[in-house]
Amino acid sequence: MTFIRTLKSGKSQVIKDVAFCTLLKNKLPSETKRFDELISDFDEQVSKVDKSVTKDALNNVHGDWYEWLLALAAWNFCAENRKANLALMTPNITQFDVSRLYNDKLYDLIKDLREKVLRSSTVQLISSNPDFVIIDRNLANRLIPKMEKISKIDEDVIRKIEATYKSFEGKCNFEEIAGYISVKVSFRPDRRLQIPHEGSLMKAIYTHLQTREWIINPKGIKYYALATKVGTPDRAALKTVATHSITTVHSIPQAAVDEVFEVNSLQQAREAFARTLAS
Repeated sequence: MTFIRTLKSGKSQVIKDVAFCTLLKNKLPSETKRFDELISDFDEQVSKVDKSVTKDALNNVHGDWYEWLLALAAWNFCAENRKANLALMTPNITQFDVSRLYNDKLYDLIKDLREKVLRSSTVQLISSNPDFVIIDRNLANRLIPKMEKISKIDEDVIRKIEATYKSFEGKCNFEEIAGYISVKVSFRPDRRLQIPHEGSLMKAIYTHLQTREWIINPKGIKYYALATKVGTPDRAALKTVATHSITTVHSIPQAAVDEVFEVNSLQQAREAFARTLAS
């Protein structure tokens, strides 16, 4: 099966899931294979099939390839570690609002907040979806009682890991969403700005729910960032405060991003998930 399609414009387009599975030869890479090298290898192989595929077209699929590698690693980590929380991919917010994972009562509180912000001012509470949501393992065990490791990689598996979040829609109580993960192939300055903004906003919404539900001493919610390469400037830029936590002297300032991980192989992914998915 070819992984290139020709658009009506005559341009060539990579069928990203077919290319991913085909170029992996339907199996995960070795534990130490660098993801950036793997993606570079994929680009070379695509170019051999169709030299007209542009660099921009390839760059457009790198993010998905990286997220799928991480999603597969997270799934297998959870299958092997029965007490670890579950990290699931989430779609773009235009397809699904991650807040809908909460039960109806909590989702209605978030919806009410958005409506009141709009009614009382000229601004809106606009949020994006983090790339992954971390689900409490007790809930995950109830809804997915038999998690098995994934060894064969095909398009059905990709569809499965992209759609598993649907099983949790409307099912999560306040403590059953443990955190979120933002994933970037690389940290450009504009991407560095997006991550702490998103983390700060997700924590503010969590604090709003805590207040509305009168929950004393909650576990708190975590927000992590992953990339193939993380430099000192990246860590410095992401070490910023969650805005809502400096509006009162009654709480200690919180980090917008709790920790940043360089994840450029399955081995590094396992090490990162051992820390981010601990229950």
